[in-house]
Amino acid sequence: MRFFILCCLFLCSLPANAKDIAGVMVQETVQLADGTLLHLNGAGIRSKFFFDIYIAELYMEHPSNVAKDVIETSGRKRMIMHFLYDEVGKDKLVEGWNEGFADNTKTDERIKLQDRINQFNDMFVDVKKNDIIVLDFIPGKGTVVTIAKQEKGVVPGKDFNDALLRIWLGDEPVNKGLKEELLSYQK
Repeated sequence: MRFFILCCLFLCSLPANAKDIAGVMVQETVQLADGTLLHLNGAGIRSKFFFDIYIAELYMEHPSNVAKDVIETSGRKRMIMHFLYDEVGKDKLVEGWNEGFADNTKTDERIKLQDRINQFNDMFVDVKKNDIIVLDFIPGKGTVVTIAKQEKGVVPGKDFNDALLRIWLGDEPVNKGLKEELLSYQK
């Protein structure tokens, strides 16, 4: 019995490699194919009208709990959206993106980005429960969009990725509680 208790105490003292959010294991770190190590900046559930829509996971090469620093840093960034809701249509996704850009991007900047916002919106399809959208920012390349393990394309420019991240981290985020969770990084 003493051995069992010691083993339990030992296992509890080990650092966790993942945390469970709504039955989905969210990794504390992600190693990319090129060897870059990204750290979980924060994760939480995007809810709307009492429905859980997706789990958002923000990974950063240089994590921070300050929204401005997260957006302005030039390192690698990854936003993962793991869908919990049965189905979200392309039209609803695009509507959400457009509202997020409108609410968090100044008009003159949005006009400058509009062709790339349209390019981004054109990449989307209907998503179903357990589908995953990955938005990878690669400095010098842009935002790589992957939906259900299929790379859909690349939207160039850090300015586009900054505007995209403001959907979750801007002054009018998609959800204030989710913004706080995405910025919950602890050193």
